[in-house]
Amino acid sequence: MTSSSQAGATATPRLLGLGVLAGPIYLVVGIAQALLRDGFVFAKHPLSVLANGPGGWVQTANFVVTGLMVIAAAVGFRRALAPKSRAVSWFLGTFGASMLVAAVFRADPMDGFPVGTPNGPPTTISTSGLVHFAAGGLGFVSLAISCLVAAWVMSRRNVPSLARLSLLAGLIILLGFFGGMAVPNSSPVLGIWIAVVVGWTWLAVMSRQLIRAEVGR
Repeated sequence: MTSSSQAGATATPRLLGLGVLAGPIYLVVGIAQALLRDGFVFAKHPLSVLANGPGGWVQTANFVVTGLMVIAAAVGFRRALAPKSRAVSWFLGTFGASMLVAAVFRADPMDGFPVGTPNGPPTTISTSGLVHFAAGGLGFVSLAISCLVAAWVMSRRNVPSLARLSLLAGLIILLGFFGGMAVPNSSPVLGIWIAVVVGWTWLAVMSRQLIRAEVGR
């Protein structure tokens, strides 16, 4: 094996390792802020509103760091699943890019957070809030499509456990993010929380399994 091929073989597991870590980092940093900052209520607020108010830079940095980690993991997916599975990595990379956009255009304050914000949903939406929401929608759709394409890929590779996991994750992400908005008198935040946790879990499990496959070659 040449030095360049050795470097490539080492780089792929490292890139995939960022996919294992991205979700836990995002959730730990986000939940820690939610517990420490006054006015945040898990049943009412998504983590994205933490970018507002004093200390909001922490959540902005969280978006940037984990978004870059997802993009790096997408490169690892492309290497591990080459040559006929590019769609998985492209859609996963789009999810990562959407997080960078969400970092630049922060969500509007809402429903009592930060402290001093009127209770209830916002009556207007700013340009930044609109772009953030659009980026979030595109990101979750892209992540769900990445899961669904991965289900097909894993089925073709005769890995039924990952195929089922990917299919289920993709459907839950779509239903979680959009279902709460479509059901009257329901809380869309709960669905978003479910989509976030399931999406990060899928990425970690898939990345870990692909690392094992790479190391075992």
